[in-house]
Amino acid sequence: MQINFQHIAPNPLLKGYVEKLWVFESEGKAFSDDIKLIVPNDRMKLAIPFRNGILAAVEGKSHLTKEHTLTLTGMMDMPLNMDIETNENSGTLCAEFSPRGAYYFFKLNFNEIKNKVLSLSDILGSVAKRWEERIANAELIDDKVSLFQQFLLSQFLQHKEDRIFEFCVGKIKSSEGKITVKELEKQTGYSSRWLNMKFVEKLGVSPKNLASIIRFKNYYEALCNGSHENLIHNNSYYHYYYDQSHFIKDFKRFTGLTPTHLSKKINDWGRIFYNV
Repeated sequence: MQINFQHIAPNPLLKGYVEKLWVFESEGKAFSDDIKLIVPNDRMKLAIPFRNGILAAVEGKSHLTKEHTLTLTGMMDMPLNMDIETNENSGTLCAEFSPRGAYYFFKLNFNEIKNKVLSLSDILGSVAKRWEERIANAELIDDKVSLFQQFLLSQFLQHKEDRIFEFCVGKIKSSEGKITVKELEKQTGYSSRWLNMKFVEKLGVSPKNLASIIRFKNYYEALCNGSHENLIHNNSYYHYYYDQSHFIKDFKRFTGLTPTHLSKKINDWGRIFYNV
């Protein structure tokens, strides 16, 4: 199977809100023995397949995204399995929002879409359908990308800036997930209860949960780029955790498998998408 990822520079107005924008294309059959496991990162995603469909399964529930259907994936704190609909050529356009970015584009309580994959038309109705039709009618990929960015710009600034929320997200990111909620309370003057409510509304997960996802993301990105055995026995990665049992608990939570079990599986597909 031949795979190509093309990174697209987001419109300058979207910088800091859309963290990644990419086009994925493949030729031939998908990896037959691959478990196709996608591990949580700290970004919600908006995707539209323009060739072939996408199958996603979360906690035993499946979602099929048909060609030219805009799909929003909420904040994930559990793994999902992803595949193309049929063993034919495929292509997908995707925007990944920074943790502070998604609430600027959609008037939602993001807790309602946590760990879910939803057709955007279920949220925006005819607005989403009109953009889907325009993107479908564009023949060139560059034109599809341009329309996709136009849609993002048309949705931008659905909410005003929330400085306290963004300050806390920035602190969690810069600390690599090691800052405590108690420290965020001290630095903002707001209670943990208030901060939790703010995060659940604007991101879908609590500050503590986001910190856990970011801590694991730092490890998993390195795992995708290196040797499993070297990393699993490299104690430098445990400074993100209380101890090894804490690390293994998070590993199982975010992958559904133990480190040893995952090392015996083929997950090239999932690693490619995680590192895009």
